[in-house]
Amino acid sequence: MAVKDDDLRERITAFAFPRGGVEVARANRGYTLYSQRTGGPIARLRPTGQGDTVQVLWWRREAWAAPGDFGPIIMPLNQALEFIASEGFFWIHA
Repeated sequence: MAVKDDDLRERITAFAFPRGGVEVARANRGYTLYSQRTGGPIARLRPTGQGDTVQVLWWRREAWAAPGDFGPIIMPLNQALEFIASEGFFWIHA
């Protein structure tokens, strides 16, 4: 069962990122997370349509890309938010 987009956005917005506030914008089949402090991109989350599972992307030079060298990273939203919060490379522009 797919989760409503509004529910995902509320959960992303409510997450307490330890590195600072995050602005959430609906964009291109997903959600883009920006630093409230700098306005820089942090991550993009694209719902897969399977429950609350999302694809995680990070800003790489001039485009969104899968982190790492092993293809797309797909995980439940809570796990994705923890991953973004804990990995420093998401916060390079923040």
